[in-house]
Amino acid sequence: MNEAELYAAIGEDGISGMVAAFYRRIRQDDLLGPMYPSEDWEGSEQRLREFLWFRLGGDPRYVESRGHPRLRMRHMPFSIGVAERDRWLKLMREAMEEVDLPAAAQLELDAFFSQVADFMRNRED
Repeated sequence: MNEAELYAAIGEDGISGMVAAFYRRIRQDDLLGPMYPSEDWEGSEQRLREFLWFRLGGDPRYVESRGHPRLRMRHMPFSIGVAERDRWLKLMREAMEEVDLPAAAQLELDAFFSQVADFMRNRED
């Protein structure tokens, strides 16, 4: 399944639902929750949603408002090690299951998220 097929399978609504389910978990998480600015939950959720619309579907909204993703640079202020990576992936996998994405889409997204989450690590454990 390529990115266009993946985007067609889940669409904007599927991505939006998954991101909302993910952020419901993040808000309650003792490890990752404190990394997020409490006054900008909606902004954080919007940025991830629009990034995924851009990355998977080519939607320009993220780039128009934020420019190049520069994910690693944007995450450098946060200490991200193996525990943070693994928790992020756990919560995202739970979110994908909650919104009942097609199994093939979950497999593709899991591979993508695993690669990106590992790339975000900036601390050796």
